[in-house]
Amino acid sequence: MEKLCVIGSINTDLIVSVETFPKPGQTITGSAFNTTFGGKGANQAIALGKLQADVKMAGKVGLDTYGTNYLENFKKNHVISVVQQEQNISSGIAIIEIDKTAQNHIVVIPGANGAVDTAYIDCILPQISDCGIFLLQLEIPLETVVYAAKKLKELGKTVILDPAPAIPLPDSLLENIHYITPNETEIEIITGQSVQNEETLRQAANTLLSRGVQTVIAKAGGNGAYIVKKDEFMHIPPYKVTPVDTTAAGDSFNAGFAFGLANHLSLTECVKIGNAVGGLATEGMGAQTAMPSKEKVNVLMQENLFA
Repeated sequence: MEKLCVIGSINTDLIVSVETFPKPGQTITGSAFNTTFGGKGANQAIALGKLQADVKMAGKVGLDTYGTNYLENFKKNHVISVVQQEQNISSGIAIIEIDKTAQNHIVVIPGANGAVDTAYIDCILPQISDCGIFLLQLEIPLETVVYAAKKLKELGKTVILDPAPAIPLPDSLLENIHYITPNETEIEIITGQSVQNEETLRQAANTLLSRGVQTVIAKAGGNGAYIVKKDEFMHIPPYKVTPVDTTAAGDSFNAGFAFGLANHLSLTECVKIGNAVGGLATEGMGAQTAMPSKEKVNVLMQENLFA
């Protein structure tokens, strides 16, 4: 198996349940409070750790309790950390209020994630150069993502980009991406093209190919995923699961897909694993707590029950 490395965001979510949202200046009493581990980058690394992959995590946290706790979380989930703790800046935090109707208010403080700069990439390259497959997202500065992708491609590495949260992307990034994994909303934002059906999805994906991406893996949620290459358009159906919470399903898909690549499986098999891991992650509540083990994924795939 090839070694993998995730370069990306590390957040701690502080979740408050309330009856109704407070008005300006109002103090209310909440009904519950939870602290959970999150961040798209860290989610993907933890999902890979649960699959027993050989995975490293690169990013930054603050020199605070949240950062220290997260480093322990990586160790617990068999993720090798090359994460740097920064002084005088907080770890990434998301403060989430959820009311009785399940609506939410979210305040994100990027904190140390915003300090993941190009100098940091240069600093850690010797520590991650033994990895062959790299996963990137868009919750650290775009300049850093562009720089890292270019550096890694020059070194002959395989680069996977999960373009979330979606923003228009420069060709200087796309031309260094081997696999991009947008969902339908993200591909619309990146290309400016509406996606209504398979044909419009194919057209939007072809736009990404024309801008330098080698392969588009389009995530379609409950409809599985699509593989789009220059002369190929293939639908990979989902596995039959019973979803209760879709949090981090996309991150789990990316981990499963990358796990397949690390094991030198065919592209079709890689996407099938992505569908299995992403689907199983929806059967439990929360993000990292719901991510499946390798054994659970094997059982689902052996049953081969397509939805």
